[in-house]
Amino acid sequence: MPRRDLPPPPPPAHLRDWLDGAAVRADRARFLRDLGRRSLGVGRLLRLWAVAAVFVLGWCFVGTAWMAFEQHDPFGRVHGLVLAALGAGVLIPAGIWCVRGARRDRQVRQLLHAWAESDRDPVADARVRAPGLSLTWCVASFALGAVGLWVAFGAAASADPVRTTYGEIAYLMGIGQILWVTGLLGLAKAAAHHRWTVRAFRAPAS
Repeated sequence: MPRRDLPPPPPPAHLRDWLDGAAVRADRARFLRDLGRRSLGVGRLLRLWAVAAVFVLGWCFVGTAWMAFEQHDPFGRVHGLVLAALGAGVLIPAGIWCVRGARRDRQVRQLLHAWAESDRDPVADARVRAPGLSLTWCVASFALGAVGLWVAFGAAASADPVRTTYGEIAYLMGIGQILWVTGLLGLAKAAAHHRWTVRAFRAPAS
């Protein structure tokens, strides 16, 4: 069942004939606008990046702990243990937050698809297509992924076999990997939304 703060599912087909058609269409337009904002709005993109920023913060603690362990002295080991504990304290809640966000996204997507398929309204359907938002997601996610790849491969390519430690390489490559995966998720979401809108709002065959 959808959460209480999400719109309800559309009424079954056999009940729509008993309802006020204008009211149902108004509800459909309002719910599609709300669900589209939750699915592909700018706020949703910023929340995705916020989760990535939390993962980066947690990995910074872990990477610094790794470098502290490589110092091979008692103080470095204690410092590394403290940093590793802080990293786990950030990464574990971030992972839980990510899983909950994925479940909520699935609920939003299911409701969005159900309401879109319940009727046809050119004005409301045009808002759901949101080509500008899809393009924004694509451009921003591509840029973030490119930065992540540059950081990850740059860290590996510029590493000095004598002076660079494994901890330093893992630190930078981990940050780059998080950024790259976040950009890839954003691109996949925008592409999936565009593909769905083309299929869902295709003009009926004559």
